[in-house]
Amino acid sequence: MHARTDGPQIAVLVPCFNEAATIGGVVTDLRKSLPESTVYVYDNNSTDETSRIARASGAVVRAAPMQGKGNVVRRMFADIEADVYLLIDGDGTYDASRARHLVDLVDQQGFDLVNGRRVADADQYTHTSHQFGNRILSWLVHSVFGRSDLDMLSGYKAFSRRFVKSLPMFASGFELETELTVHALDLAMPIESVPLAYRARPEGSESKLNTYRDGTRIMRAIATLVRRERPLAFFGVIALLLFVLAVALGIPLVTTYVHTHKVPRFPTAFVVVGLMVLSVLVSISGLILDTVTRGRKETKMLRYLALEGPLERRSRRERSSAPEGGQPGLFGVPADGTS
Repeated sequence: MHARTDGPQIAVLVPCFNEAATIGGVVTDLRKSLPESTVYVYDNNSTDETSRIARASGAVVRAAPMQGKGNVVRRMFADIEADVYLLIDGDGTYDASRARHLVDLVDQQGFDLVNGRRVADADQYTHTSHQFGNRILSWLVHSVFGRSDLDMLSGYKAFSRRFVKSLPMFASGFELETELTVHALDLAMPIESVPLAYRARPEGSESKLNTYRDGTRIMRAIATLVRRERPLAFFGVIALLLFVLAVALGIPLVTTYVHTHKVPRFPTAFVVVGLMVLSVLVSISGLILDTVTRGRKETKMLRYLALEGPLERRSRRERSSAPEGGQPGLFGVPADGTS
C-alpha cells in the first residue's frame, strides 16, 4: 500500500535482538495499523532468523552492529527522516493496533512525546522485581525532574521530529528510556501519557532485560543525568554531607577547647578543616557547573525551537495539498473567500 501524500511521513522504529518468534507478527500488525508508514527493523547482531522474517513481513531491515538498545535507537534517529516517529519493541508485548492513536496525538495535537503507560495484570509482567524497579526509577526521575505519571521504562513511544532531532543521546543500553524522558522533561516539552495494554511475551520469546545488571546501569544513568542536568543540587547535597560530617567531628574538639583551652586531637582537627575546605570547593564546583549547564540547556532549547513543530508541519502539509485557488485560511475558510 502506498503512503498518503497528504499525511505525515511516519517512521516506525523496531530495534531487535533475537526476536524471530515475534517480529513477523509485530511488523504485520504495525503495517495494518499504519499502512502509510515505513516500518524499520534494525537488527542488533541477532543470531536467529529475525532479519529474514522481518524482511519477509514487509519491513525495511538494516543492521546495527554496536550492541545495545541505546546504540540502535541512536543510529535510527540519525539515519531516518520523518514527521512522526513511533518506537516499539519487537517482542510482541505491546498492542500495535494502538499505534494510530499515539501517532495522531503527535501529528494532530502537537505533543512532542507520547508515552505508552503499560497497564497489565500482575501476572503478565515478566518479573515482580521489574515492576518494583520501574516504580523506584520513575520516582527518582519524578523527584528530580517532575511529572509522576510516566511509565519511564515503557518501550512504546511516539515522538515529533523536533524531539528526535534535538536529542543529544549518549545511552548505549536500556538506560535509553531514562534519557528520552529526561530530555522531554528538562525542556518542558508537551508530553502525553496513554494507558496501553501490556501482554506477556509469547512462548519461545525471552526478555533481554537483566534486572540487576540493567537496573544498576539505569541507576547510574540517572545519577549521571542528575549530575549533568542538576549539578547545583547534586554537588550541593555532597557539600552538605561533608559539612555535616565536619561539624559532627568538630563539636567534641570545640567543646574540649572551651573547657581546657587545648586541642587534644590534632589529626581530627586537620580532618575537620580538610572536610570544611572540601565542602566549600564542592559547592563552588556545583555553582560553576550550574552555569555551564544553563548555557548548554539554552543551546538545546534554541535547537529545539529552531525545528518545526508537529502542528506547524501539519499546517504546511495541508496548505501544500490544498487545490489551487482554495488555500485554507483562518477557521478552514478558503483564503480567497470562495465557498
